[in-house]
This record gives sequence, structure tokens and C-alpha cells, in this order.
Amino acid sequence: MLNYKPLGGFEPPTYSLPRNRSSQLSHSGIYVCPNIREVYFNFCKTELNANFNYTLLIFGLGQLYMRSIDLPDVQSSPSQSNFKLTRVGVTGVKKLVNIKRPDRKTSVQLIVKMDLFVDLPASQKGSHMSRNLELVSDIIDINLQKPVSDLESFCAKTAKLLLKKHDYATFSEVKAEADYFLERIYPSGKKGLEPYQLVAEARAKANGDIKKLIGNRVIGMTACPCAREVIKTIGNYNDKDIPPTHNQRNITTLMIEVPGDDKSVDANDLIDIAEQSFSSPTYGILKRKEEGQLVFNAHKNPKFVEDVVRDILSAILKKYKNLPDDVMVVVRSESEESIHKHNAFAERVTTLGELRK
Repeated sequence: MLNYKPLGGFEPPTYSLPRNRSSQLSHSGIYVCPNIREVYFNFCKTELNANFNYTLLIFGLGQLYMRSIDLPDVQSSPSQSNFKLTRVGVTGVKKLVNIKRPDRKTSVQLIVKMDLFVDLPASQKGSHMSRNLELVSDIIDINLQKPVSDLESFCAKTAKLLLKKHDYATFSEVKAEADYFLERIYPSGKKGLEPYQLVAEARAKANGDIKKLIGNRVIGMTACPCAREVIKTIGNYNDKDIPPTHNQRNITTLMIEVPGDDKSVDANDLIDIAEQSFSSPTYGILKRKEEGQLVFNAHKNPKFVEDVVRDILSAILKKYKNLPDDVMVVVRSESEESIHKHNAFAERVTTLGELRK
């Protein structure tokens, strides 16, 4: 059924997205897709001989039926502003990825959220973002038949193929994160699964260079050393006494570069390193006695957020003595304060070689 609606001038429709300050805005403040707009304009002009004083609306079971025509490639058209863009792509892409480590008998299915980017030359108007999604879907189809060995290698493979898909790009980047569970022994002695978050990144260059990192985001507990010592002084505590202090929920991210085909870096080990650097781990299930013991133990082991980062760096040096000096290490830690409205933060971005000096 064709429905013609008179307008003052021909105005091809398009799909719109929510208002975004960083997006190109139409007069109504809504981002409009120039590619869809141009395709529709060309379709009406060449195939339907539409009167340009009308907007042609085609309805057919909720679908727009278009015959095979030569569609314009708006993304490849020249840019009106001659600025190179560092990263252009898609974010929040969710896929199911199968991981099977070489030393494990079974594979693990992860619901992975991905960001995929390439750089964009100054001469080109836009990036072909649908290629990113097509690529990931193709890789996932293969992955369902043959699991990958680790999440960082999955990101590295995707980053390499992005450069082939986008022949104008010189750089690509893929980020991924996924919920992950490990078996832990609770203070009661019972076993249970505790949640963590895996994070992986890969960056590829057109010259063949590639860098991949694996890591995790771990939640634990820190007890403030400063308040503890102040309370010890004003409360006249003995040296053997454990004075109270205020507690913080700490969120720490640890990432380390994985060189080449090295298999010595395992995400489970990194989770252990991060968790052992807190005043105390935290658990989903604690009874009253266990809660009290956990808090007491944490107060015997007070730590600043700076201490958490430094203890992780020390553990990394001990664990990975055989990795080369140029391996990148990223540790960032944030303690959510209980007596302040702000949080405490510490970070170190470095290489193993710098740490070994």
C-alpha cells in the first residue's frame, strides 16, 4: 500500500537516535543517519520516480521492500572537516564466547561485552561500522565450533581482522569484559562461587605490531591505617590490642600484557594476586561469627589504596620473573570511602623492566 503525504519540499525520512551532544544534530536536536537518508533519496529518485514534493512511505508487513539498485557509500565520501579521528567504532556489543584453556578439560562460555574501534583518516567522512559487527559475528560462528584459548587472543584476532575490513585504517582496538566465577572456600569451610570480572584488550597496527592484555576487576575490603593509629592513640590501646578503624570497599583492576603465544599468564592467577592484596577478601555468604572474624582480620591488616597497588606490583614481579622487560603492567585501585563523600584512588602504568630497576 502506498501512502503519499504532501510536504512543502521533498524530505527523505531516516531513522533517528537519542539526543547526543557529540553527535551531528538536525534542526530538531535529533541525530539523523546520513547514509540511510541518502539511500532512501536515491531509491525514490531512480526506482520509483517519486514526485519530490511528496514523501513516499512504503509499508509491507512492517518491512521496506527495495529492488536491487546501486546504493551510495556515504561513509567513503570526502569529509568536510579535515580532522583525523583516533577511534571510531561501536561499543556495548554483546556476544557469547567459548574459552578453553590448554590445561583445562572443559570450556567456559562467557557473555562478553565488546568495544571495537579503528582510526579514521581526515579525508573520509565516516567509518563502515557494520563491518565491525559482521566481523564479530563471523568469528563467533567459528568460535562456537572451535573455542579460543583465551579472551585476549580472541580480542587480538578481532583487532587484526578489523584492519583488513577497514583498509583505510592504520590502527585498531578491541576491548572486552565479561562476568566470571571462581570457586572459593568461605570462612565457614563451605565452597561456593564468587563473582569477578575479566577484562581484555588488544591493539593492532597496520605494520603488523599487536599488543594484547588480560586482567580482571576484583572487589575486596580495605581498613584505613590512619584512623586505626589515631584511635589507638586517643583510646590508649595497648600495642597488642587491635583498635577499630573505618572500612572501605575496594575495587581493583589488574592487567598485564601477554607477549606472543605465552601461556604463563592466567586470569585466575591475577585474581588471586589482586584478592590477596586487600586487607581482606569479601564473600557473598557470611554468618554473624564469620562477619566478625573477617572484620577483625581486616583490622589486623590495614591498608591504604596505595598499599594495595604496591603489593600487587610486588606479587607480579615474583610471579612473572621469566617475562620480558617490555611487558606492560596496569594496576589501578579505588577505595570507596565510608566516612568521606569522595573516594581514594591509586594507579601505576608501567613495564616489568621499570619495576625491576
